[in-house]
Amino acid sequence: MKLTTQSQRAVMAMLALALHNDRKVLRLSNLAKEQGISLSYMEQLFYSLRHAGLVEGIRGPGGGYRLGRPAGRISIADIVRAIETHGEEDRDAAACSNQANIDAMLVGLDERVAEFLDGISLESLTYKHKKQETAYRPGTTASLIARMFPARGGFMPQPAGA
Repeated sequence: MKLTTQSQRAVMAMLALALHNDRKVLRLSNLAKEQGISLSYMEQLFYSLRHAGLVEGIRGPGGGYRLGRPAGRISIADIVRAIETHGEEDRDAAACSNQANIDAMLVGLDERVAEFLDGISLESLTYKHKKQETAYRPGTTASLIARMFPARGGFMPQPAGA
């Protein structure tokens, strides 16, 4: 499992999506600007992520991208695999025996790294940083409005006997 700059950028973009409100979408142009990379580079990353089912695109005005499944079901390894397997090249079959041994060790290392990254979900990385949405209950609406518009001194009814 390769951890390249592309993989890192894809993980950062997916974290931004996970931190974003789940009901809304993010435009790639905004995401690219936030990360300081070109829009075409971001489009390449999202092409691979979309084909892996990790994100879904929403068309039309106000369109953009959102997570393809819940953040708790997307591991960092899923993201890396989506990016790195898309452009994978075949290795030279005429490698010497030492190179074959080294390759076997690297495959074992890759498997360990993949197992580790499989245990890390987007949700586990973002749960402390998500903004809590304010939920208004019907019973508190009147008190909320009353606090927004406090009564003025001259208009308060005077208690009896004052």
